[in-house]
Amino acid sequence: MKERILFWLPRIFGICAVLFMMMFSLDCIGEYTKWQQTLTCLVMNNIPAFLVLLCAYCMVYGPGRGIILIIASIAASIFFKAFAGNPWSLVVTMPFLLTGILFILHHRMYPKENSVDESDQE
Repeated sequence: MKERILFWLPRIFGICAVLFMMMFSLDCIGEYTKWQQTLTCLVMNNIPAFLVLLCAYCMVYGPGRGIILIIASIAASIFFKAFAGNPWSLVVTMPFLLTGILFILHHRMYPKENSVDESDQE
């Protein structure tokens, strides 16, 4: 049971973090009069979330998925100057750091031969 929880927790937490990032683009709705402008604004504001989803898709079966998320979180924190006067940017970047740590924790506690497979049905 603990293995199943640790298997799904980082995935669900990562999806919630991406949805949290996408929530910030909702300020485009109602700002423009034409739907093309609104759609363009939504797509432009969701580019970081799309990049995170692309990374998550590429990391589904890779062993380094946690490390990639940790590196991306640290790089985003440096890019947004989180450690030099903008601590609120950590609200956006730290969920991905936590998700990466949870992926690594699951990989260390339950090696590949014992891990829960999606085709495993009880």
